[in-house]
Amino acid sequence: MSPDTDFAPTRGFTGRARAADRDPRLPPGQYDARDGWPVLSAEVTPELAAADWTFRVDGLVASPRTWTWDEAHALPASEYRGDIHCVTSWSKFGVRFGGASLDSFLAAAGPLPGATHVVAYSHTGYTTNLPLADVTGGKAWIVWEYEEGPLPAEHGGPARLIVPHLYFWKSAKWVAGLRLLDHDEPGFWEQNGYHHRGDPWAEERYSGD
Repeated sequence: MSPDTDFAPTRGFTGRARAADRDPRLPPGQYDARDGWPVLSAEVTPELAAADWTFRVDGLVASPRTWTWDEAHALPASEYRGDIHCVTSWSKFGVRFGGASLDSFLAAAGPLPGATHVVAYSHTGYTTNLPLADVTGGKAWIVWEYEEGPLPAEHGGPARLIVPHLYFWKSAKWVAGLRLLDHDEPGFWEQNGYHHRGDPWAEERYSGD
């Protein structure tokens, strides 16, 4: 089973700057990765062509559905402009991702009233869990553009999930689908001691934080 998105640290990896010196955009324990976007994947980047990529929404939905690359691109365009935060302690400000809002996919599938959580899964087999409330209401995207070009493969291209208000291990690279559930079902890192939600501002890095 492959780990994640953008790697995960051992406890004690992060450092802290003095409060007076901190950029107010930085969550606790983070630093500004202004010179680049670190590639810290603990898995081999798959050879996944856009023509072979699909995305499926199933589980507790009225109409399970799978989108091809072209079908996903036919959805209303949406973008995220803002900051991202990795559990390995880097943050990157003012990034742009382009794609489609996850709300568009979910609306087509029709979540059932009992759905409370989702498991996002990748074409590599990686999984991560999220409350349904954290991926609805304009909080999450399926993206295939980074800045003004295609999303690079090492960063999850041809397409990845983006949930920017949570640590980036929740934003599954090479995303293949979303399964809606009536319970919380931990994914790869969550089964290995990481927090079930992962709020950077609350430093929810590890189980018990």
